[in-house]
Amino acid sequence: MKALRDPNSLLADGLVAIRAQYKVPATFPPEVEAAAKLAAARVPSEHVDRTAMPFVTLDPASSTDLDQAFAIEASGGDLLLHYAIADVAWFVADDGPLDTEAWARGTTCYLPDGKASQYPRLLSENAASLLPDGDRPAVVFTVRVDPAGAVKLDSAERALIRSRAKLAYETVQDTDLPTGFAELNTRIKAAEAQRGASRIDPPEQEVERDAAGHYRLALRPQLPSETSNAAMSLATNLAVADALYAARTGLFRVMAAPDERAVLRLRGTAKAFSLDWPEDLSLSDFQERLDPAKPLDAAFMLAVRRSGNGASYVPYRDGVKPWHAAMAATYAHATAPLRRLADRYVVMAALAVANGKPVPDSIAAAFERLPKVMDRADARDSAVERAVIDLAECAMLAGREGEAFSAVVTDIGENGARIQLCDLPVVARVIAHGALPGTPVRLRLTKADLATRQLTFERIS
Repeated sequence: MKALRDPNSLLADGLVAIRAQYKVPATFPPEVEAAAKLAAARVPSEHVDRTAMPFVTLDPASSTDLDQAFAIEASGGDLLLHYAIADVAWFVADDGPLDTEAWARGTTCYLPDGKASQYPRLLSENAASLLPDGDRPAVVFTVRVDPAGAVKLDSAERALIRSRAKLAYETVQDTDLPTGFAELNTRIKAAEAQRGASRIDPPEQEVERDAAGHYRLALRPQLPSETSNAAMSLATNLAVADALYAARTGLFRVMAAPDERAVLRLRGTAKAFSLDWPEDLSLSDFQERLDPAKPLDAAFMLAVRRSGNGASYVPYRDGVKPWHAAMAATYAHATAPLRRLADRYVVMAALAVANGKPVPDSIAAAFERLPKVMDRADARDSAVERAVIDLAECAMLAGREGEAFSAVVTDIGENGARIQLCDLPVVARVIAHGALPGTPVRLRLTKADLATRQLTFERIS
């Protein structure tokens, strides 16, 4: 879970229960660990030598499962982003123990106290990770970024690379980064604005205890280095998606825009937070005005993130243009194969297409099977995330039973009114007969149960 941290283990007992409820695996079967040991010893033999290229990585300081490394160079008025992706397919044999387990897991599942990795640590945090302690096999995508931020996949190759540095979001300096890094980010942002993309970078939540002994959720906006790093991944995924679509193959990430009901609910949330959202302003334009450094703006950004119908995966279909509303583009996931099963297959398909070769039948067949597997994994991850947030909200309000809170109704459903507290990033349900979306209400907290992760309020006015 990247949206909520618990550095002081304040939620430890509740997280144990969540792991058990959702069957989050704690270890790998012995045969999978044995297969990882054999795979880690495999010597790259189909990779050109690109160890002279000055690749670096940029991730959280604590990360050791490094999917991406990058180098940047100028080409006339264009910039060339050389984006190296961990060559997971080199280590994972089809239908072997590693592959079978990866299909069962689908994704790396994150919780505040750790993760259940897609692959054993011997691979994901060692041999396949693009760490700066030796040569690593990778698939290097070269993405051409023109002055307006338009992207194109120029080439792809299997290559041996050597990262020069493991840069950290928290400590990286401009002088540590390749020339062109800031300009590349500026171009990608300009292209997003031109497309009308509504992609947001929500803040990270961190569980803390205040001076009175109560829990609280602090909001930490993304660092500039994080958003810039995300822009490189975005550019690569867009370029790969366009190349695959043009070749009439691929697996795409699609998402519909928030529907009318979701937007109405968000307007109620904005009202609860006293945010001025003019009636004639679209959601995407309103988001541009938000400052993630302001707690209520940040909380609203998190509400937007949770408001949509969710993204899903679809294989290529003749006559159907896959579309991701938040990106305002055709989009694919290719840049995190250590953490997402589908990316391994998208990377290999793009490698074939970029070199004028047909996509292998096994990969094309996988594209048909992957949506169900990935959607199931995404559903599990979303349920885990919701449970963790529920736990954090209960912890935050524990001991405050009997207190009154101001709230705004954001939606009406069969289970009562959905409300947003005005002073805290908490969403709950309450019986509120006659209330309409946007109605201010006063509530009394009657229960904050950490064991069941349930909050109960009663309406008092």
